[in-house]
Amino acid sequence: MNGHCVEIWNNCKKLISANISAQSYKTWFEPIKPLAFEDDMLTIQVPSQFFHEYLEEHYVYVLKFAISKVIGPTGKLQYTVVLDNSDADHPFGINVPSTDKSNTVNPSVRMPIDMDDEDEKKVLNPFVVPGINKINVESQLNENFSFENFIEGECNSTARRAGLQVAKNPGTSSFNPYFVFSKSGLGKTHLSHAIGLETKKHHPNLIVRYVNAEQFTQQFTTSCKDKTRNDFVRFYQMIDVLIIDDIQFFAGKPKTQDALFHIFNHLVQNKKQLIFTCDKPAFELKDMEGRLISRFHSGFFTEMHVPDMETRVNILKRKAYSDGIEIPDDVIDYVASRVKGSVREMEGLFISLMAESSLNKKDITIDMARQLIDRFANNTTQEVSIEYIINVVVDRLNISLEDFHSKLKKREIVMARQLAMYFSKKYTNSSLAVIGKQCGNKDHSTVIHSINTIENLLDTNKQFKALVSDIEKNIC
Repeated sequence: MNGHCVEIWNNCKKLISANISAQSYKTWFEPIKPLAFEDDMLTIQVPSQFFHEYLEEHYVYVLKFAISKVIGPTGKLQYTVVLDNSDADHPFGINVPSTDKSNTVNPSVRMPIDMDDEDEKKVLNPFVVPGINKINVESQLNENFSFENFIEGECNSTARRAGLQVAKNPGTSSFNPYFVFSKSGLGKTHLSHAIGLETKKHHPNLIVRYVNAEQFTQQFTTSCKDKTRNDFVRFYQMIDVLIIDDIQFFAGKPKTQDALFHIFNHLVQNKKQLIFTCDKPAFELKDMEGRLISRFHSGFFTEMHVPDMETRVNILKRKAYSDGIEIPDDVIDYVASRVKGSVREMEGLFISLMAESSLNKKDITIDMARQLIDRFANNTTQEVSIEYIINVVVDRLNISLEDFHSKLKKREIVMARQLAMYFSKKYTNSSLAVIGKQCGNKDHSTVIHSINTIENLLDTNKQFKALVSDIEKNIC
């Protein structure tokens, strides 16, 4: 313990005691011990996990207020939760960062209908008790998905930085709508929540709402059944920052798309911010209205890619820190090197590793990680990469990689590119834009043409079909 952290905590306690009852202060704040202060972060020791959870649930706001006043706007709080106090002088504990639930709360908002109008009084809102003038709109933001917990790497830097700009100036920049796409498990949902939380930090009076496309569709279906469709639309038209996750689920639902279209136009016209996530670029979505697709891509759109080794390591280190678990660096490096696809899968394996260690009361080692990953690998089909497909194709057609990636338009080279695009679409989750970029730096329309060409040849040319079958055996 150093004197500086004691002084800071004493100043915090003065502010806290002035804002809560004497009994609450005695029960929940007198047992706390200041441990350290470094890089604007105050570390305090609490007696138990229950103690920590109670503070986070009931007193996180007053704690954040005190920290901000004493340390400044960059001030942060970290708990050391005591797990074993058998040694009074050196109790064993884990470090857990504080959350910021205040960023998820929206102010009350007046309903966009005239409650004094007799006809309007008959209108039922699917989200509120009828007849009230103001409602509290749940943001549905997850405080754990903040920018602080979002690890930046080359794979997501553009999306992250654009997201920060959106949060600072929602609805007033060229980033409206903001559209980010990637295959599943690479952090789109985390990023969308982070933008919402950051927006609340800069603009606490704005109404921010996160909703996934499936929930949005269910709400719309219910409103149609209850004959409250207009209220559904009106509800979402009063949102200042609307975040809709996984919009690919709107495909094939024309009535939901129509409702979204009217909501979209109203919000943009009134300089409200729209944020969308998807598993592919909008122009690749099937059974989606063209007018919506054009609007999705009318602002800023970007792609998030699979993270590199350094980024994966940093993600796992942050995960371990957030969970209060110490894991050897060599184990983290091993897990990051073996699981290269979905971040969600990597974190899932990491959680399983920590659980196995805790349940069996064993130290986390590389051998433990290896056994767990091997069990996972035996039950998982590994995704084929575009690079691997290209190598198989050029090897079979006796073409050099240099020629494949050149601007040469010889028949055999063009055919190689077309085959690579065809197999990449069939065996990977990559977007057409990504496939085109890696297969000769072509655009998505060229990829579509190439795929159609290959499919036509398969239907008409038996010799070509045999060639494709032969290549396919080496890919699978």
